[in-house]
Amino acid sequence: MRRSTVERATAETSVKLTLCLDGTGIAQISTGVGFLDHMLTLFARHGNFDLNIEARGDVEVDFHHTVEDVGICLGQAISEALGNKAGISRYGDVTLPMDEALVLCAADVSGRPYLSFDMTFPTEKIGEFDSELIEEFFAGLVRQSGLTLHLKKLDGRNSHHIAEAAFKAFARALAKAVAADPCSAGRIPSTKGIL
Repeated sequence: MRRSTVERATAETSVKLTLCLDGTGIAQISTGVGFLDHMLTLFARHGNFDLNIEARGDVEVDFHHTVEDVGICLGQAISEALGNKAGISRYGDVTLPMDEALVLCAADVSGRPYLSFDMTFPTEKIGEFDSELIEEFFAGLVRQSGLTLHLKKLDGRNSHHIAEAAFKAFARALAKAVAADPCSAGRIPSTKGIL
């Protein structure tokens, strides 16, 4: 079982996160940011990852620090759970519909952090949540996980649906990328010999 536990404490936030990449989609999420909890629950379910997060942050200021630090911790957990990445498929992609929204996600477990975030949201807020924080979440995650990640909105008019499609698409693309490749015989999926 590929598992990891990450803890992060700053003057602004405290995060404890446990991830199992070989799970069944069970999530226990409490970040103090309701919309983020919802998105991470979707991520766990659609990736079949088990995910526990207990986070506290300066949400009286705004949600920025909590959202970014949870992204950082999830990225670290993904990297640690994968170890040397031997035997994984490495690549995963999904084009996912959510009602009128359509989002493409492609992931490469490359060891080279890069985020292409080509997504716009019709509204600045989704409830009390700032739409721009979705990019901040993925930026923190990518920096720590070493993923190359492309997220692109192909269609959509409802900000909630667009965000939901992004998190579900990411979950399913990541699940494909970290899945065992039966043809690899446990090798590192790179001619460099390291990822």
